Amino acid sequence: MRRASVAEATVAVPLWAWAAVGAVIAVLLAVDVLLHRDNHVIELREALLWSAVWIGAGLLFGLVVWWGLGGDPAIAYFSGYLLEKALSVDNVFVFALLFGYFQVPPGYQHKVLFWGVVGALVFRLLFIFAGAELLDRLAWAGFVLGAFLIWTGWRLAVRGKPDVDPERNVVVRLFRRLVPTDARYHGDRFTARVAGRRVATLLLVALVAIEATDVVFAIDSVAAILAITTNTFLVWTATAFAVLGLRSLYFCLAGLLRHFGYLRYGLALLLAFAGLKLILAETPVGKLPVWLTLAVVLLTLTVSIGASTLAALRRTDG
Repeated sequence: MRRASVAEATVAVPLWAWAAVGAVIAVLLAVDVLLHRDNHVIELREALLWSAVWIGAGLLFGLVVWWGLGGDPAIAYFSGYLLEKALSVDNVFVFALLFGYFQVPPGYQHKVLFWGVVGALVFRLLFIFAGAELLDRLAWAGFVLGAFLIWTGWRLAVRGKPDVDPERNVVVRLFRRLVPTDARYHGDRFTARVAGRRVATLLLVALVAIEATDVVFAIDSVAAILAITTNTFLVWTATAFAVLGLRSLYFCLAGLLRHFGYLRYGLALLLAFAGLKLILAETPVGKLPVWLTLAVVLLTLTVSIGASTLAALRRTDG
């Protein structure tokens, strides 16, 4: 059985805390829906404002964790939050490619991302409980997940442009085979009646493609955060508050991602580090301290973003 740290073992989260967090997330999502029900195009100023709101909510919840559960759980939460937030940047790049492939009108992109985020929250919650249970019951699960993360980090570092062709996506192909579809947009509707029968619109196909690719991201990110802590409440809240800001992050960064050329190397290093943590936790070395994880995450992101910014400035000056 996997050894838990003292901080993990002593944290007991009541059911009402889970319910309270769920209620807060539901309210935030409802407010977002009401404010964007007119399908207007999200401009940079609005995206920055909402990004500040989501980031503020995530940081505020971290302070609540610090106040209610203590310093070590709060550091674990912040480490997981920053790691998930950083990995979300890679999601944004793939989402931008998918929107370009399907030529999704700008006014409908927020709706697709909204339901994509809802699906992402559901999948991540399932993966969190399944992953935590595996690590707790199977001694060799840490070695397997650790090796998987190291391999994922290596793949991210050496790959070129991601292959996001939906025609090669098994889930999208299966969906089109099983569900009647119309290769057109019908406003912002996911389904429409064509020739007397109900069919899926191209907007729903785009959503399915995004959900299918996000499942892969979810496996990577959940495994990485489980390397920090196996406390399901901390993992879930860190993941949820990071994912909630994914839509705003997309509209902020979609046009700027080409300037962050070194960021993927930083993300690759973080994935490999998370894999190493999982493996070490099953050896006499044991779990690395949470403060070390937070320091590694902050330093890696600072260096990779700084290097990308300097490289972009040199290209501009040249």
